[in-house]
Amino acid sequence: MKVNRLTNDNIPHHIAIIMDGNRRWARARGLPDIKGHEAGADTLEKIVEEAEKMGVKTITVYALSTENIKERAKREVLGLFNLMRIGYHNKLKKMMQKGVKVTILGELEGLPQTITAVIDQIKKTYIKSEAIKLNIALNYGGKRELLEAIKDVVKAGVNIDKINETIIEKHLYTNGQPDPELVIRTGGRVRLSNFLLWQTAYSELYFTKVLWPDFNEKELKKAIQWYQAQKRNFGK
Repeated sequence: MKVNRLTNDNIPHHIAIIMDGNRRWARARGLPDIKGHEAGADTLEKIVEEAEKMGVKTITVYALSTENIKERAKREVLGLFNLMRIGYHNKLKKMMQKGVKVTILGELEGLPQTITAVIDQIKKTYIKSEAIKLNIALNYGGKRELLEAIKDVVKAGVNIDKINETIIEKHLYTNGQPDPELVIRTGGRVRLSNFLLWQTAYSELYFTKVLWPDFNEKELKKAIQWYQAQKRNFGK
């Protein structure tokens, strides 16, 4: 794939990432699946730091979908929740101290109390000088987000003739945030997997075979170089 050199005048403000390949990375090394997720958490910390240096304003990552929680083995899901709890104390706290504004997107009802307690702490944390936003999609599903948004609009009693895109967007988890210009999916799969279905209508979609734990600064730059080579016309 031929791309231009990275330029500083066309850095996407919002990048969404489907962090795929953690389990395959671990299994290729004869390690338990959770070790792949641990390596993936390390990668996320590094990528957020590098993205902020490059001028990116928002990163949204797909951490755990509603389908993951329903379909994956209970032991793995509990392991992921435990990793999130530990990751908050070992990583997120430090990241927030450096100006990373963390927001959780998704259906929070029904999550373990240990996770909701962490989310409450994140919400209470004051960011003195915001460097970058990090949205973590947890127990998230794009179809469910749209369904809940429509329900909220109906409950608000909005006249059917008044319902428009602006009204819908006000009831999405990402209310007030710009849509992602670039979506990156690692791990070789070529699909959105129910991620930000409304918000990615005109995003550029970048797919790479690199597994998420191996995605580094070089790979991030490569994705942004590819983005900068695209001509965005929004259907015109």
